[in-house]
Amino acid sequence: MGDYIGELAALGTSVCWSFTSILFAMSGRQVGSPVVNRTRLLFAVIMVTVLHWMLEGTLLPVHAERWRWGWMALSGLIGFVLGDACLFQAFVLIGPRLSMLLMALSPVMGAFMGWVLLGETLAAAEIAGILLAVSGVAWVVADRTNTPAAAPDAPPRQFLLGILLGVGGALGQAGGLVASKQGLQGDFPALTGNLMRLVVSTLAIWLIAAMSGKVRSNFVALRAQPKAVLIILGGSVAGPLLGVWLSLIAVQNAEVGIASTLTSLSPIFLLPLTYVLFRERITPRAIAGTLLAIAGTAVIFLS
Repeated sequence: MGDYIGELAALGTSVCWSFTSILFAMSGRQVGSPVVNRTRLLFAVIMVTVLHWMLEGTLLPVHAERWRWGWMALSGLIGFVLGDACLFQAFVLIGPRLSMLLMALSPVMGAFMGWVLLGETLAAAEIAGILLAVSGVAWVVADRTNTPAAAPDAPPRQFLLGILLGVGGALGQAGGLVASKQGLQGDFPALTGNLMRLVVSTLAIWLIAAMSGKVRSNFVALRAQPKAVLIILGGSVAGPLLGVWLSLIAVQNAEVGIASTLTSLSPIFLLPLTYVLFRERITPRAIAGTLLAIAGTAVIFLS
């Protein structure tokens, strides 16, 4: 089993992120997605700081170069603040399964951004993978028999808004990864980079809350729904702590293409999870489209 520790860690990452999406969707319906986003960042930065101290020996990477802080700050603002704000609201509107399936478009957007902004080339296999992923997602989204677990009777306008927000979440993740790639140059520790992203994002999102007078209402909402606090804490442990940790183990012990593919399997794990937990109707078309989208993602990573 030791020979497959990277692959097992990558699968564990997908499982963790599957449960994270479910937990954040549940808590978002109770206290609202902005409260969830602000609170989980607060939990996450505390936990990752402790993890960084345990593994790297320092609480904060204060000696990192300014240019590196700049790229990681940009990555966090795009990914954690803007992208996740869209994703968490999508969880509420269309449920975790469809939202996470839309996140399968993130590698597609990342490849396109790398081509436009960084001058990276796209091989024929990567273009084929992009077409497969987009086709799979579009096939599922266009299925009008889809019943989102979050709102089975939602009007078409709400469904469309949820889809657009899910795409925005994928765009934010892709943009965040492109910026992270610049900030992590020179074999800079990924855990340290992630902490830098979290520190800046947490400060920014709570500063915005303070300027808009929403700090007090954030804690009032949490006080009124104590179960939501535990759910957000559970999602923070599963995602920013365990998920990130397992993803780092995966990258360190498996080929990057294999690790990236296995860590993107959350939409597949969410098929049975949403059926069991939410009794969401899963059509054969939804299963086939999800598999097609994941296959396209795999082609992009493995080509």
